[in-house]
Parts: sequence; structure tokens; C-alpha cells
Amino acid sequence: MSGIIGKKVGMTSIFDAEGRNIPCTVIEAGPCVVTQVKTEEKDGYSSIQLGYDEAKEKNVTQPLKGHYAKANTTPKRKLVEFSEFENGLNLGDTVTVDIFAEGDYVDVVGTSKGKGFQGVVKRHGFAGVGGQTHGQHNRMRAPGSLGASSWPSRVFKGMRMAGRTGGDRVKIQNLQVLKVYAEQNLLVVSGSVPGAKGSYVILDK
Repeated sequence: MSGIIGKKVGMTSIFDAEGRNIPCTVIEAGPCVVTQVKTEEKDGYSSIQLGYDEAKEKNVTQPLKGHYAKANTTPKRKLVEFSEFENGLNLGDTVTVDIFAEGDYVDVVGTSKGKGFQGVVKRHGFAGVGGQTHGQHNRMRAPGSLGASSWPSRVFKGMRMAGRTGGDRVKIQNLQVLKVYAEQNLLVVSGSVPGAKGSYVILDK
């Protein structure tokens, strides 16, 4: 399995050969630098650590500065480990968007937009309680009964109620790569990707 770190640029749409309008997301993918190569003998498992996006020297700790110096690269803002790449990589090598081709299918991981504290209608899609007649002037977006009476005299764990929404790690699987712009480090994938514009995403083949 191989992958790359990127940044969500935004959404657009393109037309396919049959004239259908397909919604898609533009992702700035890489270039990423190999900052560490882990092996079975030394670390107990094999993986490749990639670094992406330039960070200021003043914002990087001294140990991390040494970590990047070993790879002969500048400090990075995002570090992610991937399982062993199909083609062997060495410390300091660069991974670009060229590892993807049009027609490939990728899994995209991102952090969803945070919505703050929300009610059950927005958080879980509840329909609310009844209509606006029969004296229900303020119950339209209420959760209704929770079902707890003399037994069990408590609320079960996992009950769908109001609470903090969003800001979670979300994986969207099997998005098709529609376009690859190697010179601009851009990737166009079908459908939507979790996160706001400018947020980091991880792409896995």
C-alpha cells in the first residue's frame, strides 16, 4: 500500500465523455519527503514516514530539527506513516502525485468540519416531535421521550442525543482519480472529501 499527504483545495465539477456532470474535489497532493524508514529489525514493523508542508524553524522542537536533519530536509508541519511502498524508498526521497494515475481508486482520510454543540435534528437527522398544532408550539426540534422509566431508571450508553458534532477522523473509500496534474501537484477525485478548505488529507491507494 502506498499513499501521500495532501491539502484540500476545494470542490468543482467536470464533464465526462458521456456529458454527465460529475462533482469532484481538488487536492494538492505532495510533494512529500521521506523523513524516516522503519524496518522489522529495528522498529518491529516496516513503514515509511512522510513529511508535508513547510514549517517555521521557530515552531519546531530541537529533537524534531535533528529528525529532519537526518533526512536532509526542512521542517514539516504534517507527518504520516504509510505501510511499505511498492517501490523501495530511501531517507530523503521525494514522493509526488505521480504515484497515482487516472482511473485509480483511493481512500481519503480527513478531519470533518466541527459543528460545535448541536441538537438531535442536525446531529442525527431526527424529524422533531409532531407538527405545530395541538399546542406544540416549541417541540418541533425536540428529541422526544428517551424511553427511561422505572426500568432501567437511567439512559443507556450510546443513546442518540444532543452533543458535540463534527471534528472527527473520517475515511471515505473508493474515490476515483479523475485527473492528475503532475506539474501543479494537483489531484482531482470524484465526490466529496471530509474537512474544510485548506485542511490536511491522507490518500491511500
